[in-house]
Amino acid sequence: MIAARKVLVVDDDPVVGQSFQRVLSGKGYAVITAADGPEALAKLESENYDLVFTDLRMPGMTGLEVAQRIKANQPWTPVVIVTGYGSKASEERARAAGVADFLHKPLSPEIIEDTAERALRKGAPLVIVEPQEELATVPAAQAAPAVQAAPAVQAAAEAEPKPNLLKNMALFLLGPFIGLAYAVLLPFIGLGMLAWFGAKALRSPPATK
Repeated sequence: MIAARKVLVVDDDPVVGQSFQRVLSGKGYAVITAADGPEALAKLESENYDLVFTDLRMPGMTGLEVAQRIKANQPWTPVVIVTGYGSKASEERARAAGVADFLHKPLSPEIIEDTAERALRKGAPLVIVEPQEELATVPAAQAAPAVQAAPAVQAAAEAEPKPNLLKNMALFLLGPFIGLAYAVLLPFIGLGMLAWFGAKALRSPPATK
């Protein structure tokens, strides 16, 4: 169950508080009233409120002073000032104090509801969303064996003899035998070549003058 938004209405005229309660209660708000500034500040110290509507002209403490005290102690709480005698200068002072809105009486139910929604949106806490890392396309359970198998594959590759190394070793071992065979066969090759040239010379006819 979602808790209702709590709205504090500060006005020395009880009719105004009743009007806010009639409009906002039907929209899911919990409306609490205070007759003056000190009572409103006391309620703000004991309870948390989502939004404050305060009249500008009140005995003892003005609505501007109430807004300034609220913003000094609870800057996250949106405050809307309502007045029937406001001036441009008072509105500028209210804006400088950090109020969410400045309304002029008389107020319609639509204005009250729209202002409450707008003020609550302004006073909503900022949510910062960190960018999420891209998910791997291969599940972790499948990726782990592949990572674990990498050292074994590397070890097998290192253990396998290189082709060039085998060739060099074979030539090194067979070198003496090749030299010995060449030394033994060389005289026979020379005799064979002499016999071949001698036979060729005998078959050739003698030169005539």
